[in-house]
Amino acid sequence: MPFQDYSKEFKRNLTIALPIMAGQIAHLMVALADNIMVGKLGPAALAAVSLGNTLVFLAMAIGIGFSFAITPLVAEKHAQENTVHVRSYFHNGMLLCAILGIVLFGLLYISEPLLSLLNQPDEVVVLAIPYMRITAFSLIPLMIFQAVKQFADGLSQTVHSMRAAVIANAINILLNYLLIYGAFGFPRLEVAGAAYGTLIARVLMVPILIILLMKRNDLAFYFQGAFKVSSVAIKKLLNIGFPTALQMFFEVSLFTAAILLSGVLGTKNQAANQIALNLSAITFMVGVGLSVTATVRVGNQLGLKNMPELKRIATSIFLMTLALELVFATLFILGRDLLPWIYIDDAEVVAIASQLLIVAAIFQVSDGLQVVFLGALRGFQDVWLPSLICFVAYWLIGFPVSYYLGLHTSLKAQGIWTGLLVGLSVSAIFMFMRYRHLLKKSL
Repeated sequence: MPFQDYSKEFKRNLTIALPIMAGQIAHLMVALADNIMVGKLGPAALAAVSLGNTLVFLAMAIGIGFSFAITPLVAEKHAQENTVHVRSYFHNGMLLCAILGIVLFGLLYISEPLLSLLNQPDEVVVLAIPYMRITAFSLIPLMIFQAVKQFADGLSQTVHSMRAAVIANAINILLNYLLIYGAFGFPRLEVAGAAYGTLIARVLMVPILIILLMKRNDLAFYFQGAFKVSSVAIKKLLNIGFPTALQMFFEVSLFTAAILLSGVLGTKNQAANQIALNLSAITFMVGVGLSVTATVRVGNQLGLKNMPELKRIATSIFLMTLALELVFATLFILGRDLLPWIYIDDAEVVAIASQLLIVAAIFQVSDGLQVVFLGALRGFQDVWLPSLICFVAYWLIGFPVSYYLGLHTSLKAQGIWTGLLVGLSVSAIFMFMRYRHLLKKSL
């Protein structure tokens, strides 16, 4: 098939993906601002944010992963113009997400003692516990926001979530500045101040997004009328949401393990790991945007039962991903000695982070492609086997490599990240093989 048959879809792909990318990057800009502001307090404070987020990120991965179940179901029924089922999946999805948010907060609250058992520096643990407690509570409004966002994404209405995220995160950055440093008469809370800023912003995101969506006459319908619990919708959401949550958990837990392993190597290695991880997360959000685009557009064509068109559209998204990730890899290589200085003024930490960015540059392609292949599989509503692939790639292959090279060779932190590279590459290969199998079966 001529390249132009794929390239003509790039504009449509970007129309859906760009607002998602912007919204996700807005979230990460807050994390970047957190790290920069907290980094000025010293390596221990920066490491505390990293450690405090370890369990929170695991819980968040489960919650966000579960919420992804809403998107392909809404996309399929939207393509069929079945507004009744779209509304049912949205309402019941929001109910399940709210319940899950409360459960995750409770689990994190009783898990605080684990931070003292992770072989981390005492000065870091003391700062991390209150940070984690406050941030954990913010998962409740975050999960409600995610339900509304994934519903809107399934309708290809991605710009509204972006606007809500940008507005709320601008408030977050302002609150972080005021509460971390105690500016303009506000209390100086340092690390805890960053957590309070996150909590308030996540509470505000929910009404902001709902208001933006209800301004559209064609969307207001979904927010009106009585709520009806549907056992059919709940069963379908659980069947897709649970394995999708596992997929996110397996991947995020691998990166969490990298944080803990780097903590064993010392505070400076942990701070350098946090810098490289934050920079990699920014580029990863581009992959996330294209992944959601793959879910939506594959889900639409699945609803229309147009498999040749599904193949053409999915391929166009894969090609876009490859091109963009190669650009990011080049930027990481060229900027590896400069970018870490944005976060911290410590030559030793910068030197370690610079080496990590070399590995991060190499796995840009693997990371971007695996998440987009996974998005396409989610559009097929194929979730159980991809969950197994994630487990094998990340925990049976990636983690052992990280552990051995990081703690038992001279590579240290760079060895930990080599394990991440291996896990992501294996995942990308097998996700693509699974996609090809489903496509051939459907054609």
